[in-house]
Amino acid sequence: MSAPEIRALWSVDAGQTPGAPLGDDALTRCYARPAAPTLRVNFVTSVDGAVEVEGYSEGLSGAADKRVFGLLRKLCDGLLVGAGTLRHEGYGPVRLDAERRAWRRDAGLPECPTLVVVSGRLDLDPAARAFTEAPVRPIVLTTATAAPPPGLTDVADVIRCGEDGVDMPTALRELHARGLAHLLCEGGPQLFGTLTAAGLVDELCLTITPMLTGPGAGRITSGPHSAGPHGLRLHHALAADGDVLLLRYTRAA
Repeated sequence: MSAPEIRALWSVDAGQTPGAPLGDDALTRCYARPAAPTLRVNFVTSVDGAVEVEGYSEGLSGAADKRVFGLLRKLCDGLLVGAGTLRHEGYGPVRLDAERRAWRRDAGLPECPTLVVVSGRLDLDPAARAFTEAPVRPIVLTTATAAPPPGLTDVADVIRCGEDGVDMPTALRELHARGLAHLLCEGGPQLFGTLTAAGLVDELCLTITPMLTGPGAGRITSGPHSAGPHGLRLHHALAADGDVLLLRYTRAA
């Protein structure tokens, strides 16, 4: 199956011709790794703001969204995900295809990013494929008092950050110290809300699917109230199949 055609509509980057199709190299440049450590969040939503269809994000995703999804994984050092999303979406090991592994080697990066799971209660299955078949030993971020299930420390490094909940600013400092400077968060909404409330989100990559799902579904963010709105600026707007929008927002100056 050929890759879905994605075209540039508008971008702050010079050299992007509006309407021109983007090959793999051009698309990679659209989402290039910033020079400074970055926390990038990636979500897909319906036009009316739903985060899922019948309980799963898969119902909103399509070929273009999956293409960017894989690209963002190629570019990150660590893949950040909440334990609930890991379980619900049935995460497997974070692997990349041969072409993307080669790109990372050429860029001086490990062949695959590190899976980082946020779990305040350590309600995790050490026998899950995300752990047992991981190409890179995963990391679990948890609290000072959570008791790991038997076998978890055999398949993952457990880092304790915070007492009652995972302290995400401390957690990010720990990850940076381990060389994971560029982090990609794939959710879920609770983790996104926690990161937003802590002022840690540097970028939001958002796919808008041309679909009305009606009432019932949650938003891409939930959880604690933020101290106030956090300004973003549009970095680019891409389109696929004429109807799907692929947006990249960065933290406002």
